[in-house]
Amino acid sequence: MSTSEQRWFHRRGDLSRDGWESVVDARTPGWQHTGIRVANVADSEHLALEARDVERIIVPLAGSFAVTHHHFPGEWETKLHGRKSVFDGPTDVLYLPAGTTAEIRGRGRVAVTEAPAMESRPWQYISASDTPIELRGSGRSSRQVHNFGTPQALDAAKLIVCEVVTPAENWSSYPPHKHDEYIPGHESRLEEIYYFETAPAAGAKASTDASFGMFSTYSSPAGDIDINAMVRTGDIALVPYGYHGPAVAAPGYDLYYLNVMAGPDPEREWLISDDPAHSWVRDTWAGQDVDDRLPFTDDKKGHR
Repeated sequence: MSTSEQRWFHRRGDLSRDGWESVVDARTPGWQHTGIRVANVADSEHLALEARDVERIIVPLAGSFAVTHHHFPGEWETKLHGRKSVFDGPTDVLYLPAGTTAEIRGRGRVAVTEAPAMESRPWQYISASDTPIELRGSGRSSRQVHNFGTPQALDAAKLIVCEVVTPAENWSSYPPHKHDEYIPGHESRLEEIYYFETAPAAGAKASTDASFGMFSTYSSPAGDIDINAMVRTGDIALVPYGYHGPAVAAPGYDLYYLNVMAGPDPEREWLISDDPAHSWVRDTWAGQDVDDRLPFTDDKKGHR
């Protein structure tokens, strides 16, 4: 593994801390605008979130949870119904403003996405049925995006979060793109986290442990970065700058990733610039159909 990969790409468990399987936050070298925590939770356990100057979105990856959250002017308990797996359609999520203390109880696998924030917003529950589902691209570039934490769906101070499901053999995060310059109306400065999961596609004769995808980043004028990695469930890629993509689902295996973004710009916007060498690919989508395996929903992909 290259020096750049060692700094910006982390295998499952490499970032374990304080009972969490993975933690990315301000203590992570070279990182300042975003964070993520991932853990498995058993019935007798709970996860505690301290009151800090970070806003959060709690995302059930598999299973269901109850969240007790304390912030002005009181205390609430919110049920997150969750889902069987990340390949079974969108989930409900909970947005918590900066300064919130919370406890997560339940059974399953959960992610907590974070961004430092000084402004406070009301806490928000977004149901699975209210989550905007986007089918992006076409042909072998077809993928499904759950936009529960984007500016169009959620009132947050800094945090932008979505999740992407890519069927086996398809490409996503493509064409390669970047968001590391502040060009008002054209490009944002956004630090980004990719959290990955993989699983055998419907009908595939393979074990879950065998499943994998591929992920790539490369340098831009903003900085040098080089990741070319085989990714599996629990792996995390950090993208402080540079072109990122493609993320490729290998034949026989579906690919999921959770994207966490935030940055220093005055506006909370998700504006990207394609690599000019590959931007022409978008023009080819107009003549192709969206992959008919999409959308993935709990009734269509309930084989997990």
